[in-house]
Amino acid sequence: MHLFSPTFLQAAAQSPADTMFWVPLIGIVAVFWFLLIRPQQKQQQKQKAMIAALRKGDQVLTQSGLYGKIHAIADKEVVLEIANGVRVRWLKSQIAGVDKAEEAAAAETEKAEKKE
Repeated sequence: MHLFSPTFLQAAAQSPADTMFWVPLIGIVAVFWFLLIRPQQKQQQKQKAMIAALRKGDQVLTQSGLYGKIHAIADKEVVLEIANGVRVRWLKSQIAGVDKAEEAAAAETEKAEKKE
């Protein structure tokens, strides 16, 4: 009786061609990770941080293209004032961004008032 059968020994010895099969596959996975998955994860973290930093009075843009000013903030939603006296409830997750131009103009105005 043999300790190792010939078929077992053949299966255990891999040829270099078998190993070369895995190299391109690992390369493709690495490219997908660095070009697709990793940037998307960073974008999601940035979006979560922006949503967490929302404050009453911020001028925001929604995912559907609606501009509004935050009137009130709740746990999962915000109340946007889109015109004088017109307020709508909106999900926080649907806020695309904060309008930086509005903030910059307000900062400039404050700076000019302090000089006077």
